[in-house]
Amino acid sequence: QVQLVESGGGSVQAGGSLTLSCAASGRTTSTYNIGWFRQAPGKEREFVGAKTWSLGATYYADFVKGRFTISTDDAKNTIVLQMNSLKPEDTALYYCATGPIVGVTMRATQWSQGTQVTVSS
Repeated sequence: QVQLVESGGGSVQAGGSLTLSCAASGRTTSTYNIGWFRQAPGKEREFVGAKTWSLGATYYADFVKGRFTISTDDAKNTIVLQMNSLKPEDTALYYCATGPIVGVTMRATQWSQGTQVTVSS
C-alpha cells in the first residue's frame, strides 16, 4: 500500500502560478508511478499528468502541456506539480494518485485527499 499526502493549492489570479506537492510513503518509491488528476464542479475527473519514478518518463494531458511541470524530490519521496500560466478553467479539486501507466495516461488505484485550486479571472 502507498500512502499519498497532498499539500499546496489555494487561490490565484489568471496567469499566476501554484505548486502542489504529493508525499508518498509505503513501498519503495522506485516502484511508483505518481500522477495528478483534477475534477471541476459538474465534470468528470480527468488526467493531468504522471511520472514514472524509476524511469523518469513523464506524461501530460494536452491542455497542460507547456504550462504544468511534474518533478520529483527523491530525498523527500515527493512529487511536485508546478502550475504556471493558470487559467480560470484550471479551477478544480486536484488529486495525486498512483497506479499503472496505460498508454499515455494512468489508471489510478489510490488517491490522495485532494486539494482545491481556484483561478480567478
